[in-house]
Formats: sequence, C-alpha cells, structure tokens
Amino acid sequence: MTLALIVPIMVALYVGTEPYDLLIRNYPGVGISAATTAFQAVAELSSVVAVGALVSVLFLRPLPGRKAFPLPAGLDRTILRWSAGTWALSTFVLVFLNALDTSGMSLAQLAQPGMADYLVASVSNFWPSVLRFAGAALVALTARVASCWTTLLIGLWGAGLSVLTPIAVGQVLVGPDHDFGGDAATVQALIGYPTLGVLLVIALRVLFGDEVATVTWRRWIRMAVVALPVMVLAEAILTWFKLAGSPLLSTLTGWLMVWRWAGLALVCAAALGIIVARRRRRFRSVEAPLLALGSLGIFGWVAITVAMLRVLPPQYFVPTSPAQVFLGYDTPDAPTLVKVLTSGRPNMLFVALGVAGIVFYLVALAALRRRGTPWPWTRTLSWILGWVVVIYVTSSGLGLYSAPHFGIHMIVHMSLSMLAPVLLSLGGVLTLLLRASKAGGPVASMHDWVSWALQWRVAKWLYNPIVAFTLFISSYYALYFTGLFEHLMTYHWGHQLMNAHFLLVGYVYYSLIIGVDRGPKPLPHIAKLGLAMAAMPFHAFFGVILMNGRSIIAERYYYYLGMPWADLPAAQELGGGVAWAGGEIPSLLVVVALGIQWARQDSKEAARADRHMDTGRDNEYEEYNEMLQRLAERSATPTRREGEK
Repeated sequence: MTLALIVPIMVALYVGTEPYDLLIRNYPGVGISAATTAFQAVAELSSVVAVGALVSVLFLRPLPGRKAFPLPAGLDRTILRWSAGTWALSTFVLVFLNALDTSGMSLAQLAQPGMADYLVASVSNFWPSVLRFAGAALVALTARVASCWTTLLIGLWGAGLSVLTPIAVGQVLVGPDHDFGGDAATVQALIGYPTLGVLLVIALRVLFGDEVATVTWRRWIRMAVVALPVMVLAEAILTWFKLAGSPLLSTLTGWLMVWRWAGLALVCAAALGIIVARRRRRFRSVEAPLLALGSLGIFGWVAITVAMLRVLPPQYFVPTSPAQVFLGYDTPDAPTLVKVLTSGRPNMLFVALGVAGIVFYLVALAALRRRGTPWPWTRTLSWILGWVVVIYVTSSGLGLYSAPHFGIHMIVHMSLSMLAPVLLSLGGVLTLLLRASKAGGPVASMHDWVSWALQWRVAKWLYNPIVAFTLFISSYYALYFTGLFEHLMTYHWGHQLMNAHFLLVGYVYYSLIIGVDRGPKPLPHIAKLGLAMAAMPFHAFFGVILMNGRSIIAERYYYYLGMPWADLPAAQELGGGVAWAGGEIPSLLVVVALGIQWARQDSKEAARADRHMDTGRDNEYEEYNEMLQRLAERSATPTRREGEK
C-alpha cells in the first residue's frame, strides 16, 4: 500500500513544473501538487478494493440462495464499508484539490474574495470531479445501509460512474485515435477493477485469518481467465496510443508503461500460480506467497497509473486536425454509398460488448443443453443477429460517418434503438439464464441473481409501460431539440453514451411488446398492441420537424469539424426522412410480429383446453351447461306455481 502512495508522489516531485509549463498553466506549488497526487493514489487504490468487495459480496459469497437475501454480515462487507468510505472521502477532497491543481491556484489565493466562484466557473474538471465523488458517495451509502442484495446493485451502478468519469475526461480524451484509447481504458476498467479488487479482498481476508470458500476461489478464477487477457490486450492498445509512434524508452511515459506492464505481469503470474496450485491440490502451502505476489503487482499497477497522470504523454504533442480533436480520426472523403459500404473503423467498446454478449449467451446455452432442456434455434439466431447489427452499425462506414454526418447518425440511431433491440428481445436471454441454472441450490446461482433483479422495485419501475414508453419517445425530443446533442457530440464518451442509451431504452421498450422474457408485470396482447402503435405518430412528427426545420441541429459542432463535403441542410433532411421511415416501417413489422405471437398463444391455449377436455381435467363445458340448466329451472319455477293457483 505504501508503494501505491510513494511512487506517484516521487514522480510528481520529479517532473516539477514541466507539465504545467507545457500546458501554459500556473504552478500551484509543491504542496498542492503533492497533495493532489497523494489523494489521487488513495482514491484509486480504495476504488479498486471497494469495487472488488462489492462484487465479492454480490456474486462470490458461498451462501444458499434463500440466505443471500437479505445480506448477512461478513469480513467482506466490513472491507466494503471501510474502502467505500475512504473512496468517498478522498474523492470529496479531490474536488477542490483537482480544481486548484488545474487552475494553478494556491490556498492563499483561494481565500481572496470571489476566487471560489471563479474556480468553479473556470475549471473544466470541476463538475466531473463532483460526479466522481457522487458515484463514490453512493457506493459508501449503500454499503452502510444496505440490508438487501438488490440495494447493493445501486452501489454497483455508482461504482461504475465514479470509475469511468475520470477516464472519460482524462488523458485518453486527447490526441489522434483517442477513440481507441478511450474505449481501451473503459473496457480495461470495467473488467479489471472487479478482478483485481476481488484478489485484494481475498488477500485481506487471508491476512486477517478469514477462511475463503472454494466457490469464491472458483468464481474468481473464472473471472481472471477472461479478464486478464482482455486487460493485457487493452494495455497494449493504451501503450500504442500514449506513445504515438515514439520509441518505448525515449520518454518518461514509456518507462512508466514498462513498469505498469511489470505490475500486470506479476498479477498474471500470481493468477497462473493459483490456478496450477489448486488443480494440483497444493494450494495451502503457496496461498500466502501467491497472494502477496498478486497484491504487489496490483499496488504497482495502481501506483504507476496514478503517476502517469502527472506526466504529459507523447500523444499530447502530435499535430492534430479539428476532426481528430472531436472524433479521433479524419473523414476527408464524402460519405458516398460505396464509401460507406467499404470503409469502417472498429468501435472497440461495442465490439467488446457484442462479443461478450454472444459468448455469454452461448455459454448459457451450452449449460442448458447439458441439462437436456431444448431451446429454439430461432432465439439463438435472433440474439446473435442483434449483436451483429450493433457491431456493424457502430464499426462499419455507418459508424465512421455517424459523427460528421447527421443523416448517417440517424441511421445508426434508429438501428440501435429499434432494429437491434427487436432482435435482442426475441433472444430471450433472461429466460435462458433462468432455465440454465437451478434455483435455491446450495450456493446462490445465476437463477437467483436474475430472479432477485426482476423482483427489484427499480426493475419493476423500469419495466412499467408508461415509464418505458416515456423514455423511448422523450429521448428523441430531449436529445435533439435541446443543446444536449451538440454537447455530447463534442466528446467521444458522449457518442458512446448516446449509443448505449439508444440500445438500452429500445431493449426495455421492445421487451415489453414482443420480448420472449417474462417481465415483472407482463402485459396482455391488446396492451402490447396499443403500446406499439402509440409510438408511430411521435416518430412521424419528429421526422417532419427535422425535415422542415429552419435551424440546423448542432450547427456549431459541424462547423468546427469543417468537413469540406458537408451539406448540413441536406444531411438534416435525410435524417428526418430516416427518422420518419425508420419509425414507421419497424413499428409495422413489430405489430405484425406481435399479431403472430398473439395468434400462436391463442392456438396454444385452445390446444391446451382441448387436451384437458379429452383427459377429463377440463369440465368448463359441462359446468357451463349445468349453469344454463339451473337458470332455466329457476325461471320456470314461478310459472308452474302460477298455474297451480
């Protein structure tokens, strides 16, 4: 732990005023620079431990499904509370230290009248620091008050927000190819923090004499087998991006990358040793040394990560065009049909998500087949095609030109919000997960986690048809008819956030209408039909506004890009046409698919009723005839009495 604190401070003292001079900033003094680095190291290390403890409590505990909800006490929960509290406190202090460090302002200057307001208004990283603190505070709050498993899911969301915010606005935002650098850093953080953090939590538990269950080790090994190769690949991309063509050992950044590689190598060596030792049943004798080796590698990796924040990498000084500033790449040629079909640029984040989604589905399908349970091949095909659509529209020529051309952007938008979600919702991934695993077994499994998540109030709220419909429709108007679209388009993380939002909201909406999975509150088919048709006029109206609008959406952004082939009015008219047709045609197809599902369900119900009648288990027809007979006798009785009189 001392390594993670001392190394960054030494690097900060070594570089001194050089980074500030290169960026033409005032030097805030040794005190502010060293304090910022120290708290950054504390925040980074505590975030790794907190994320690992959160994942450990949620998914790695050896508790039966019926006992994992509510959460029992344990050393891992204690580690979660302390690390999350440290994380929140350090990020709170960093809100002010980062602002002072960026602005070159000392504490004495901050005490002057009006300087605090100036600091908040002028420093670009102030609000991202606040957002980072908010995510960490959410983790600390849920860790302290959570009594149910689902409550910690809120903390997991907050952890992702706090971890990804500094990455999105950090060094990977600068220079050519920063779309590759940003995606590589994002994927590495999403998969690396839980894996490294769990190993540190296990090491702390062993240090305090706590017994680590076999199921915990088994699940961490599965995580490591997948995560560590991905981390190595992401590290290679980040090294290539940061060096920007300069020799590896010609700069301080290159030397730091070498040491970061060394830390990651120690973690991989420890993981490999753990796997081999457990297979040979000799783990007890080497458990402590392997955990110490892995912890040393993690501390070194975190220390170098923080130290690199104090050094300007070579990619900062590569000549950059306006398009590369915003997008990370140039598009000098006009987006003709041939160009769109034959060009492309991998969107690494959505390629990773797509590959992970397909592999995860196939692994669950293999588990289902081992149990001897059949599964329709059409669902598998639909799921795979859905992710193929996601990968294609984000990584082909469509994805390449979606940022500089509004019309092509709308094609990508409609594909991600309508076409891909329809295919994915027909894949029935939640149903597959529920069938592929057992409920209430000796250890909580995927079946228990999915069931708890579906019973969660947040999930029920999200799957409420009014909420899903409102999110699906309002996203168009709130995004494009405000300044939000223009602001998000100026950052790569903004592009990715919009793509993820389109995909998620569309998936929830179409899951309610034609999805295979049974939601928290399933809708009758007549309500599904109404929900599908209700969106059609909103799409048409949105498209008409775009086609006939006099003002250009995000005009300043497209002006800054300065594409010589740009025709903004024509691009917006195309976008309006795509929004109109892209809303009407898929909606009609969904209505047709819903009608087919409705007819099939009625046929199944009729066949089931016939089978019950044939076997004598359904006496509905006889009961109906008996009711008619009783009514007839009841109406005839007064008539006979009148005749007797």
